[in-house]
Amino acid sequence: MAVAIRLSRGGAKKRPYYRIVVADSRSARDGKYLEQIGTYNPLLAKDNPERVKLNEERARYWIGVGAQASDRVARFLDAAGIKERAARNNPNKAEPGDKAKERAEEKAAKLAEAEEAANEAKDAESDSTGSVKSEDTAEAVAEAVADEVPADASAEDAAAIAEEVSEGGPAAEEGGEEKAEG
Repeated sequence: MAVAIRLSRGGAKKRPYYRIVVADSRSARDGKYLEQIGTYNPLLAKDNPERVKLNEERARYWIGVGAQASDRVARFLDAAGIKERAARNNPNKAEPGDKAKERAEEKAAKLAEAEEAANEAKDAESDSTGSVKSEDTAEAVAEAVADEVPADASAEDAAAIAEEVSEGGPAAEEGGEEKAEG
């Protein structure tokens, strides 16, 4: 019979409390066990001595007759100095999978294409007009339009004012004077 030293869950919903038990490895997690050798209360602080209670003599006996400890119980046994636990190292744990790597490569390629297209459009625009329109100019026009359009104006009136401001008409000149005064 294969014997395991493992945790058996008790306690209420969202309030776990575990028994450290020696059980047949084929039995259910919370089912029949051979012997209870300790308790574990994860709700207590890590430095609290009541968090893990372990009968060291019985744990040594069961390990001596071949019982295998689960990973969590092996940590407890290591902390108690009963059985040393080999440290685990998985350097690939945080590395994304193949599909995630493919998606990241595709996304990077799309971004590179979009930047190239934007740069080409900007170059073509500067070559055709002789001067580059900046984002600051567009923001200034938007601010001037916002200053000129009354709150109760219709969409047609707002469009007409925006057209005058962008062409440098009378609305643009008035907007410049108001900003100078304010």
